[in-house]
Amino acid sequence: MTKAELSVVVPCFNEEAVLEEFSGRMSRACSAVTSDYEIIFVDDGSSDRTWPIIETLSQNDRRIVGVQLFRNHGHQLAATAGLSIAAGDRVLLIDADLQDPPELLPSMARLMDEGYDVVYGKRIARAGETTFKRLTASVFYRLLNRLSSVAIPEDTGDFRLMSRPVVDILNGMPERHRFIRGMVSWIGGRQAAFPYARDARFAGETKYPLRKMISLAIDALTSFSTKPLRAAVWLGLMSSLFAFAILFYAVFQWSAVNVVPGWASSVVAISFFSGTQLFVMGVFGEYLGRVVQEVKGRPLFTIGKICRKDAMAEIPGDIQSLRKAVTEYPRSENRISR
Repeated sequence: MTKAELSVVVPCFNEEAVLEEFSGRMSRACSAVTSDYEIIFVDDGSSDRTWPIIETLSQNDRRIVGVQLFRNHGHQLAATAGLSIAAGDRVLLIDADLQDPPELLPSMARLMDEGYDVVYGKRIARAGETTFKRLTASVFYRLLNRLSSVAIPEDTGDFRLMSRPVVDILNGMPERHRFIRGMVSWIGGRQAAFPYARDARFAGETKYPLRKMISLAIDALTSFSTKPLRAAVWLGLMSSLFAFAILFYAVFQWSAVNVVPGWASSVVAISFFSGTQLFVMGVFGEYLGRVVQEVKGRPLFTIGKICRKDAMAEIPGDIQSLRKAVTEYPRSENRISR
């Protein structure tokens, strides 16, 4: 893809109600920064009209590129797909729901002009979010920073403006269970917070219900900390010490001929040890499962189609296929097939 000054990566999943509004606001924000920009919409296997709308937007504006994944891979991998083909010297990662206002881009760009490698949005207010979600998010980030060897900014999401070197390093990180905001923190460089008030969703419903939030939290913990493994070891050790204490107590009672038959103590002890063993095995299983997934070496995502003004490509495959197709765009007249 032709080099650009600015790329905007927008993961989308069932966002038909917001895409046209987002596209207009994002285009105006980009135009306030540079005329040399591209907006990459990544359809993460939507079941509504998200992809037809993206196709229409791309045919009406040459600076809009559409990428359709074969199936739903999840927000983090959809963002990875967009970042992998973003050609800009600076890359903005933003969701399509308009909770993160596109109009903040010029201010973030000016802050980056001061020499920063990453400018990330830091939420000082969260409109439209429940107290439960705000509380659990706060607890999660504080717990993660306690466990992680890398400081990850609190009250932040994936909304951030990144320099080309940071994006290149991020694209070179192959792990499947991705926590992008943590990965960017791990990269380092000069990073600055940009405080802002987060808006409520423009339309539709959240794509991160409690189940997905828990899954993302587990990915974050296992990606940036091995302390849960250490905690499992300590828990197993304490259980063993408790078992020896019960053994010594039983021997003492037997030697004193003070044996009182009863099942309650046995049930409690068995339940405690069984629960401890299952917990420790579960922690090890989480890490082992991630090792298995990484060793397989499968593509992070699969692409169905990409589209840009006057060009359409059907590119079944992985990121190498996608990059090849995008390179062919300038020479394509109507349709590329593979």
